[in-house]
Amino acid sequence: MTGRNSRTPGQAPKEKKPTSSAKSSAKPKKKRKITLGKVLAWTFVAGALAAICGMGVYIFVLVNGANILRDNIGKLNFSEASIIYDAGGNEAGVLKVENRENVDPAEVPEMLKQAFIATEDQRFEQHQGVDLFSVGRALVKDVVARSMVEGGSTITQQLAKNVFLSSDKTFFRKATEMSIALALEREYKKDEIITFYLNRIYFGNRAYGVKAASKVYFGVSNLKDLKLWQVATLAAMPKAPNTYNPISNPDKSKDRRAVVLKLMQEQGYITEAQRAEAAAAEYAPPANAGKSQYQTYIDYVLKEAQDMYKFDEDDLLRGGYKIYTSLDPNAQQIMEQTYANDKLFQKDGPEQKMQSSMVILNNEDGGIVAMIGGRDYVARGLNRAVAQPRQPGSAFKTLVAYAPAIESGKYNPYSRLPDVQKSYNGYSPRNYDGVYRGEVSMLDAVKKSMNLPAVDLLSQIGVKTGIDFVKKLGIDLDEKNDRNLAIALGGLNKGVTTLQMARAYSAFPNNGNLPTAHAITKIVGDDGKITPFKGETKSVMSAKTAWYMTQLMQGVVEPGGTGAAAKFDRPLAAKTGTTQLDLKGLEKYNRDLWFVGYTPEWTAAVWLGFDKTDSKHYVTMGSGSPGIIFKEVMQKALAKRPMTSFKRPDGVKDLTAPPKGITDLKAEHVVMGGNSKVQLNWSGVGDNMTYQIFRKDSKMADFPAEPTESTTMTDFAEFISQPDTYEYVVVPYNPENNTTGARSNVATVKVDMLGGNPLDPLHPGTDPNGKLDPNSPGGKPGTNPPGTGQPGNGDPGTGLPDQGQRPDQEGGSGIDGRPDTEQGTKPGTGQGGSTRPGGETSQPGGSNGTGAGTGRPGTDSGAGTDTRTGTNGTSPAGGTNSGTQTNGGKTSGTSGGKSGTGTGSGSDATAGGTSRGSGTTGGTTGSGASTGTTDGAGTDSASTGSTTQTGR
Repeated sequence: MTGRNSRTPGQAPKEKKPTSSAKSSAKPKKKRKITLGKVLAWTFVAGALAAICGMGVYIFVLVNGANILRDNIGKLNFSEASIIYDAGGNEAGVLKVENRENVDPAEVPEMLKQAFIATEDQRFEQHQGVDLFSVGRALVKDVVARSMVEGGSTITQQLAKNVFLSSDKTFFRKATEMSIALALEREYKKDEIITFYLNRIYFGNRAYGVKAASKVYFGVSNLKDLKLWQVATLAAMPKAPNTYNPISNPDKSKDRRAVVLKLMQEQGYITEAQRAEAAAAEYAPPANAGKSQYQTYIDYVLKEAQDMYKFDEDDLLRGGYKIYTSLDPNAQQIMEQTYANDKLFQKDGPEQKMQSSMVILNNEDGGIVAMIGGRDYVARGLNRAVAQPRQPGSAFKTLVAYAPAIESGKYNPYSRLPDVQKSYNGYSPRNYDGVYRGEVSMLDAVKKSMNLPAVDLLSQIGVKTGIDFVKKLGIDLDEKNDRNLAIALGGLNKGVTTLQMARAYSAFPNNGNLPTAHAITKIVGDDGKITPFKGETKSVMSAKTAWYMTQLMQGVVEPGGTGAAAKFDRPLAAKTGTTQLDLKGLEKYNRDLWFVGYTPEWTAAVWLGFDKTDSKHYVTMGSGSPGIIFKEVMQKALAKRPMTSFKRPDGVKDLTAPPKGITDLKAEHVVMGGNSKVQLNWSGVGDNMTYQIFRKDSKMADFPAEPTESTTMTDFAEFISQPDTYEYVVVPYNPENNTTGARSNVATVKVDMLGGNPLDPLHPGTDPNGKLDPNSPGGKPGTNPPGTGQPGNGDPGTGLPDQGQRPDQEGGSGIDGRPDTEQGTKPGTGQGGSTRPGGETSQPGGSNGTGAGTGRPGTDSGAGTDTRTGTNGTSPAGGTNSGTQTNGGKTSGTSGGKSGTGTGSGSDATAGGTSRGSGTTGGTTGSGASTGTTDGAGTDSASTGSTTQTGR
């Protein structure tokens, strides 16, 4: 039986279907939707929180600014001054705020406020201490530059920063600055804030506050008396007081003033006509503004602390530092007293007075001993010693030409240099005195400040070599505009300062080492922290070069030197310099005068000139004027110091002086034996000397580079073959130390005739009597045609030694054609060897029959004539020759002629004859009835019956 719950065996039970409730519980949950209401709710919450935070920050800023203002209001008063100490540790000066005077709002004219508002904060009247527009602009610039480059500060913020904060540009400092500015705006009215700003701001030249600045720069105490251009000048300064104040930089101040005036005109404060008139005004500082003891030096200390040690000027004036220096108060006082003496300077011009600057350095360490920036120097005025580069003139020659030439090893102070007018690719320098000496020693070139030797020397070593050398000395030239030979004479694109010149020269007495020029030796803060001297000493040339340069420049201050006016009773080396005025009609005057010199202890440089050179203001004083100032200061300043000497560096040998020059050379035209010669005589200048003779004729522009002759004697003679005007110089040479003396005086001799008779261009060699007698023994010249024969061989002849040094001519040969009256032909030949030109007139000696004869050695150095005639006899065994021989004038010399031997068969009427002759011939080949010998050497050229020989 089956039932409801019964099942068939083997069947699986049926699966139950889930209920509806089970289905619903198994479904996934749905995501909650973000509704608009929820968004608004969360936004409200976030906004509320932001508002609360912002309010908290704002309250904090307000409270913080107010607290800072309240707690530091006393900072409006300046703190302790900084003290400057001299080289002995004694107080020499004070760095402090001077001439600070406060004014009330009623004392400030409206135009003055407008000038500062137009320049510094155009929206001053609209904002509440912070100008959000300016801040946004500054943020954009800072992001672009990725650094804090733009401040965006209002006048109120600048006041906050100047009184309470540092000058660091950070976001935290900026926020603090804003908080203080907001506090200031709550506490003070706009007129009070801008007046407070004008009282606090720094205007340069130690002037804090607008009233003090008005006094310093214009001599005006009542601000309402200021003119528009003066107001604009004051408003131009806060951006950079040292750069834009009119005393230190009048040109930059005027340019910045023009910017302020333009802003005022654009904002409607002034008219265009007012702007133009104020922009054109010229500034003149008030008389005796800011004068005080050591003022130049104190100002330079302040500048060096900023430039080298990166101190803020305002901090130095208020920070209580102790600044130790290398100042020598005695030298500084003497320098200032000297510069107060108007007699040492040129008379003032109609608008300017002559100015000058001077610097003294300690050779050992480069410390600045004393410095003055000008006559009647004013506080924070134009320091011409460091801020006004000028053309150095010839004082630059030693640095750019002579020192690098000696450093090359190819030159020394005794080297001979050309002093000849020459053009270098269009550049044609001249000597200042218009005198050109041909050749001079480097010593003389520097002593007399010759231009041509310096230019030629720089040309030889290369302009780049000179530029590179002065760069090591701390003088950077313009690589493009100064790459020319004019720099040898100090023609620079920008010029150099007095301090630069003094420092460069200080390397010479310091064995080629160049220390850093400096005034500060250390700075001690009020907390005891020491900032040591930052500098180094570099080797810029060899000790040998430095020593030779000292020897070179010592001659400048000796009698005859350009710097002789500076000589005093201490070892001194120096160089003068001038730059010529280039105004038409005034070329004989100068723009600048220089003197740079050194003792073993100190180096000093002096410059003289006008700030602005024009047709009314130029230098008429002599070139020795700065040397007189140098002597006046240095002699007195060193008076109490032990005298020392220049010391030759170890391992450097002293130069051996070259032979003295010859000053009494004489030349004379002499006729001997019918020949012309020039006889030279001079006085000897030492033992074992060789004298080099240089000759120049009228066709030569200058003496040859190589000597014409050399001799160890003190006289010399040479035969002359052509009439002309001859010039001679003699140069002594010492072979033991390879040194050459100066050229002698020039000796001139005019030879307008030879042998005492006017020159016959067709017959240059003639008998001393001017004719040949055809009736002399031997009869008339023969008329038979020449015969032929075999060449003869001869042995060399000998002669006396010659004093001349010219090489003899080698292997000459001559042709001697002598027609004879003998029946038949008997040619003879002679082969010449090494010969020296001779000058001799001769006629053959007579002989009967066959024989042998020897002629005299030809030792002449000039041209000669050999004339022979003969008459043949009627002997059946041989011809009879007769005649006379005349030898011309001779000088001691060596003739390398050979004996000539010749044979020939005569075609006599009855029999043939043979004759033999031998002699010291200079190379002739005879042809004729007999064979003979000929004295001398040269070229034989003769008409029938004669032989003419002309030597060199």
